[in-house]
Amino acid sequence: MLGFLREERLTGRRIVLATASHRALAEKVAAHLKCFDAVIATDGENVKGLTKLKLIRRHLSEQGEGESFEYMGDSRADEPIFGASVGYFVVGSREFGGIEAVQRRRFDSGRRLGSKVAGVLKLIRPHQWAKNALIFVPVLAGQRILDLATVGSATLAVVVFSLLASSVYVFNDLLDLSSDRRHHRKRLRPLASGRVSIVEGVVLGMGLLVVAAGLGVATLPAVFVAWAGVYFVVSTLYSVVLKRKLLVDVLCLAALYTLRILAGGAATGIVVSHWLLAFSMFMFLSLAFVKRYTELAMALEGAKGRVLDSRGVKASGRGYFEVDLDLIRSVGPTAGYLAVLVLALFVSSPEVATNYRTPTYLYGLCPVVLYWVTRVWFLAQRRELHDDPVVFALGDRHSYVVALLCAAILLVAKFL
Repeated sequence: MLGFLREERLTGRRIVLATASHRALAEKVAAHLKCFDAVIATDGENVKGLTKLKLIRRHLSEQGEGESFEYMGDSRADEPIFGASVGYFVVGSREFGGIEAVQRRRFDSGRRLGSKVAGVLKLIRPHQWAKNALIFVPVLAGQRILDLATVGSATLAVVVFSLLASSVYVFNDLLDLSSDRRHHRKRLRPLASGRVSIVEGVVLGMGLLVVAAGLGVATLPAVFVAWAGVYFVVSTLYSVVLKRKLLVDVLCLAALYTLRILAGGAATGIVVSHWLLAFSMFMFLSLAFVKRYTELAMALEGAKGRVLDSRGVKASGRGYFEVDLDLIRSVGPTAGYLAVLVLALFVSSPEVATNYRTPTYLYGLCPVVLYWVTRVWFLAQRRELHDDPVVFALGDRHSYVVALLCAAILLVAKFL
């Protein structure tokens, strides 16, 4: 309910706490929750039933807002207010009997349905599916992008991984309910806020997992299904325990990104080279560190001077403290630069000559990738980076320019 109220307030709606409790208590509650624009409470005459309705109407008149309002209540004493409202919620009450059905008919059912659908979409995080585009990396590296059968297999693999990832997100939110409800931002997640019930979350998570498994087994090679199973197990372990372990968490994140590339190779029958694997591990390790750096920096900004540990502010649910910022800022870019070094060594290797007419041009990839890695860390330092760098890259104009430059360099090396 609180999550719903906060979201409604963000849209510009005025939220008033109207209660029969004493004003001194009501104002403390309002000050603590920080989601009310005004308080109507008992300060002499008991603010209940028709008296509360009278004060609500007086407040609306004083604010120049007309007479229309919606109301949330949990008592039969609120029935006169329900009757005067344009729409109302019955919250957590069993004393009404049949009034629940009346409420459901009177309130805007389309809005309730829309809120539920929006909650489910937010819960499964479809924007995170963009990370599964990494499955196409072997297709690009193997120069099979014009092979429709290969592209079709890779697309099916993306769908399977997206469904698997969403099931993991749902299970993760179910496991993190307690901590999410205490988090300044995560408390608005669908399960933590109550927009999607726990039972609905369990059914949704299991359904996504079953559909993903069925689609994978029916349409893709067994080795891909095995990699998908490894991805699900590692993702679940990460959500349950590994994400709280120092260094283990970033290594696990880098492995999960690299697993997508391995799965892409398995789905399409393309052998993933050791060069690509080495480049991926270093690059994704850098991105995993930048994710932790951003989370820790946000925790530091939100702490407002409250330090509960000698090591400084701690990132919520992570193994990193304020004292680790400088080290992360050092190790993270270094991992990215090692990825560029692997790229340079790959260009100078004998096997490149078999696929490119003029492989020397491929050295042009190094400064371009070096620019991108360094820019990501500059943005992280400036607190301008999304906390997931891969999702950030897929929505960043500069990253698309970098991708086009890399594609141009590859084409020049291939045909000139």
